Amino acid sequence: MSNLTKTQSLILTTGAQRADNIAMPLPEGLHGAAAKKVVTMMIDCGWLEEVDANTRKGEPLWRETGDGHGTTLVVTDAGLLAVGTEPVVVKTMAAVREHAAAAVIPKTPSLRTGTKQAQIINLLQRPEGASIAEIVAMTGWLPHSIRGLISGGLKKKLGLPVTSAKVENRGTVYRIA
Repeated sequence: MSNLTKTQSLILTTGAQRADNIAMPLPEGLHGAAAKKVVTMMIDCGWLEEVDANTRKGEPLWRETGDGHGTTLVVTDAGLLAVGTEPVVVKTMAAVREHAAAAVIPKTPSLRTGTKQAQIINLLQRPEGASIAEIVAMTGWLPHSIRGLISGGLKKKLGLPVTSAKVENRGTVYRIA
């Protein structure tokens, strides 16, 4: 065994006993700056690794990343060896995590007929396209709402190839190829 402190040994052995090798939650009484210092040192030594947490499975969070996701701590091969545990479990769990991440199939949004979104798509599919003013006249929406739908709803969520071009006397005209 390596020269580990009691706290480091406790974190690694507790994580090694779990099937998924998650080192969270940390020992009782270890929090704040002390926890950060211990974990940072263990990551630097290669004993712990910070990975994306699967909150659907209830994995405990080490920290939030600010983009709506969180991370958790996993004991690495080196961490398992430091406490005298065989690292086979870590390799198996890493393979399971990679397989699960690859198996996630994004849900394809469906178009509902008769909605204002469908009407806007029909306008944009015309050869002449549609300007914001034309869409405002048809929907009664504010221009920023229409631009938000085009950017977020049509381009990002639905993946439609919306293009825009400045046209004299019409302003910016949007089209779906």
